Amino acid sequence: MNFGDFKLFYWLSCLALGLVILSPTLAMVVRLPGGERFSELWILGPEHMAEGYPFNVSESGVYKIHLGIGNHMGDLEHYLVYVKFRNQNESLPNNVNGTPSVLQPLFEYRVFLEDGGVWERQVLFSFEGVSREGNLSKVLTLSLNGSAVNVDKVAAWDQANKGFYYQLFFELWRYNATASAFQFHDRFVGIWLNMTVAV
Repeated sequence: MNFGDFKLFYWLSCLALGLVILSPTLAMVVRLPGGERFSELWILGPEHMAEGYPFNVSESGVYKIHLGIGNHMGDLEHYLVYVKFRNQNESLPNNVNGTPSVLQPLFEYRVFLEDGGVWERQVLFSFEGVSREGNLSKVLTLSLNGSAVNVDKVAAWDQANKGFYYQLFFELWRYNATASAFQFHDRFVGIWLNMTVAV
């Protein structure tokens, strides 16, 4: 090894050692491209598991689920979750073109969530003013965590599935700083509810 090769080896070794020593500081300053960026939205049952969801419901019961959001977008996010209630014929969000349901939200949750963060809330819901007439079922009021709202929803008897079906669902919206507005984030979850038990 001649002197020139030794000198090059020395400088490359110093540079490599310097990068190793500075790597913790560089990691705080330089952001490397991450993996896929996404948000999660989920519902868990009353025992905080992906099972045991309320299904057969009546006016006399109070039902429990857990709603959650996970942020994997790479930055602090401002989320909005709309709570909506529909019968079996009303619209859901459209997965193909990424549009939300046209139904008006009944409740909302606003959440600031850091990257890698998780937010969860217990959701208690019940119904009031449930009635039946012939092949129609009507729900006047939905209560969510003690706050009641008039829904005035009618469901027709579903002959194939033998029930009066409603759906409680949650849409995830995300704040877009460029547009200065919340935009539908193409995520929603819901549970079907069968209002056929005795009132």
